[in-house]
Amino acid sequence: MPQVFKIGSYWVYFWVNEGEPMEPVHVHIAEGKPVANATKIWITKDGHCSLANNNSKVSDVVLNRIMRVIEARSFEIISKWKETFQDISFYC
Repeated sequence: MPQVFKIGSYWVYFWVNEGEPMEPVHVHIAEGKPVANATKIWITKDGHCSLANNNSKVSDVVLNRIMRVIEARSFEIISKWKETFQDISFYC
């Protein structure tokens, strides 16, 4: 799983081969190491975040902090997505 970056003990990463058609730009969040059914955050066209699910059960306080970092680094995420998947679409 391509790691985009880490925030403390949390991985922010892409999960490859999620299916066809490819989902819009998003990242997964998990503490310690990537897991298949982790918290998912959509990245919008304007660089904001939208929580798809919190399957990793990250606390609200920590999740809000992580989402602020993701928004601040959304350009980097979008660039890495294009590099990794050669295609891009957005949740909204």
